[in-house]
Amino acid sequence: MGSSSKGAPSAGGSGNPLRLAYFDCRRAMIDGFVARHFTWPGTLRLHRAAFGWDMLRAPVNVALSPVLLLTRIAAYLFRRAGRRGLADWLSRRRILLRTAVARRVEMLIVTDLLDVPLDTAAADRDPSAPARAVFAAPEFREMLRTRDSAVQDDALVWRISQALGEYAGVRSAVAEMTTTLCVLVVGALVFQMLTPGMISMAPSVADAMARSTAIASFPLGQTLGGMWYGVFSAVASPWLVGATVVGLVMTGSAVAAFSGVLADPVQSRLGVHSRRLRRLLDTVEAEVLGRSDRPFVAREHLYARLLDLFDAAASALRIFRN
Repeated sequence: MGSSSKGAPSAGGSGNPLRLAYFDCRRAMIDGFVARHFTWPGTLRLHRAAFGWDMLRAPVNVALSPVLLLTRIAAYLFRRAGRRGLADWLSRRRILLRTAVARRVEMLIVTDLLDVPLDTAAADRDPSAPARAVFAAPEFREMLRTRDSAVQDDALVWRISQALGEYAGVRSAVAEMTTTLCVLVVGALVFQMLTPGMISMAPSVADAMARSTAIASFPLGQTLGGMWYGVFSAVASPWLVGATVVGLVMTGSAVAAFSGVLADPVQSRLGVHSRRLRRLLDTVEAEVLGRSDRPFVAREHLYARLLDLFDAAASALRIFRN
């Protein structure tokens, strides 16, 4: 991918044929990349990495997701207010734990989509290794040859690393939304209720557990117990409801580690993966050209929090009615 000799602008210019050829070529590869890794059986291979510590990281990331959203909102507000230093400091905070699946996605973007060699062992140890590999690649070094400041180089590596990490972190929010949709289906089929989350489902599950326990311990036998509690309901204690909430949330969070197996093919079919990857490439291209003022931001974290608010509202409405 050499540069043109027909009076081409410098490598930093927006009309550089080298830059145009490289990024246009990468954009043309997006659909094939999505087909290889985000549809079956590609997504099944990808999620083999979730077995292990990811099953423990997933619940922690669910709990940290609201913190991530708040820091992103605060960074945006500070940047709008002209406080770039504070905004950049907040943006640098890596809130979510780096899962094995997210790490695998970052490496695939670098090695497959961007066609950049990467030491996978280094990428396992250092979250910035994929971005440093991109920065060191011959194609990018040619585009960046006008830069001579080590500070600028480090800042660029961090911004590319932040964009890759933010993209990979989207999977956490999408997993939450997928789990919520599954809970909605289960609640409608089993309890004939609107259950947009584990919190709103917990009272129904606790009541079912309390009823089963009461029938099993009925003095006149389970048959008469079933008839008795078919007329008089068995109410779950607050302790049982609380324990059920904790258990369901933990179970749902662990299941979220693998929910991408269902979510990836659907997103691929709807073109969500392709659009998100194009936004990521646009961000990397703008960073390389030194004309980016807006980092890659995942909107999915906001959507997941809106579902949480819906879940909380449904739970409050049920308590009010009772």
